[in-house]
Amino acid sequence: MQHCLESALPRALPIDGYAIGALICLKSYLGKRGIPSLVVMNNFMQRLRLDTVTPSVSDMPLFPRRWAEYYQVVTGRPPRETLLMALDHFNSEALSCSRTTVGFAVDLGCGDGRDTAELLRCHWRVLAVDGEPDAIALLRNNQNIDRTYLETRVQRFEDLTLPPDVDLINASFCLPFCPPSHFSELWREIETALRPGGRFCGHLFGDRDSWAVFPDLTHHTRQQIDQLLTHFEVELLNEEEHLGKTALGEEKHWHLYHIIARKR
Repeated sequence: MQHCLESALPRALPIDGYAIGALICLKSYLGKRGIPSLVVMNNFMQRLRLDTVTPSVSDMPLFPRRWAEYYQVVTGRPPRETLLMALDHFNSEALSCSRTTVGFAVDLGCGDGRDTAELLRCHWRVLAVDGEPDAIALLRNNQNIDRTYLETRVQRFEDLTLPPDVDLINASFCLPFCPPSHFSELWREIETALRPGGRFCGHLFGDRDSWAVFPDLTHHTRQQIDQLLTHFEVELLNEEEHLGKTALGEEKHWHLYHIIARKR
């Protein structure tokens, strides 16, 4: 059956919304029938005509933002490892213990607050920012956190403004959802807000990630990552690439960068 499916595929397809939609439908069809879909899909991708049709951004599908479902699935999950490692770096530097709070952190794309809760537990003052009002509502309604040193803000990356002299900016799996046309400005805002010696920790998506087909998401090559970190001392830069699933259980080819960097 696999051979029949492969032979039925057209010799060449333009890269457009129809081709991407066909790929998604084919993947679903194969998965329901237990057929090794990756082999067939690789052959399918090789038949796409790469040199004759260039799609316009307006013709390509946008990323489906199912945040309400996502928040339900990840409720109660532990903080990200990149945040925990960054906090260990600060602990090793013995930030002043005479202060009421250890430091000032900004949690970008905070979601329901899995990282914010850990920062508050560790006695940090936190500004938690998310573009989704539902996320901030979930965070503020969390009865298991002390909100004494918590400030929240509903703000999209395109309009983000940050206070100065921030010790830590955490951005777990959120910066790729900034539109590409605004990412450079967003990164400058992050760099400017951090004090010398302050840290950035978080994640960026690589250019081989399967979500790179969505024009409203931002992906980076390794060279671009290195350029972003020019003004930082890199303490962690792990590149990860594997087949897996999203939090919602959908198959995905992940291409990630796990980052901890200290501003010079």
